[in-house]
Amino acid sequence: MRNVARTSLVDAAIEELRKEITSGAWPVGTKIPSELRLAESLGMSRLSVREAVRVLAHSGLLTTRQGDGTYVTAVDESQVALGRRIAKAAAMDIIDVRRGLDLVAARLAAGKRTDEDLAGMREALVRRDGAGRAGDVDAFADADVDFHLLVADAAHNPLLSDLYRTMSDALRDSVRHMEQAALVLDGSHEELLRALEDRDPGAAVAISVAILDQQERDL
Repeated sequence: MRNVARTSLVDAAIEELRKEITSGAWPVGTKIPSELRLAESLGMSRLSVREAVRVLAHSGLLTTRQGDGTYVTAVDESQVALGRRIAKAAAMDIIDVRRGLDLVAARLAAGKRTDEDLAGMREALVRRDGAGRAGDVDAFADADVDFHLLVADAAHNPLLSDLYRTMSDALRDSVRHMEQAALVLDGSHEELLRALEDRDPGAAVAISVAILDQQERDL
């Protein structure tokens, strides 16, 4: 890559990195060079490079994996935007269905949960919290869905559990397509667990509604 003049450095860095991606020099799946190497190649600070990578990650061309590096995930920003719109529409359908299932599950689980059920939920929330803090979207989605599956199981209604499990893959996809900022934990799932511990169906249902409302806003 050519050395970049020190004017509009972040914009220039974005353009240079985008060229490497769209030209095929960095195919999808490629791990891009480190911030230090990119800064040396472009003749600018690591701070400017870091901001350029952040912008391209937000656009969907790059994905940063905690403790691993940054990878190319797409070459066409317009296709990424279209995919996000489709995914959001599908996720909204999932939320509409969950408004029925989650509320029934929360109400029943408040009265029927066992100590073993609660222990499984706590373990899922520990994993969810750790994944959220690490920015690991896949692990976060897995733990989030596991928690809600366990709430459904705690209702001790086999049909409800089966219905929820048929949606599990779609549930994971809907969580994965939330904005990265949505991984910041707000404590609502812990509040739901406390309501179930207290055998309070009214609070459990109200918190479940709030969780779904927040997830809808995060899409």
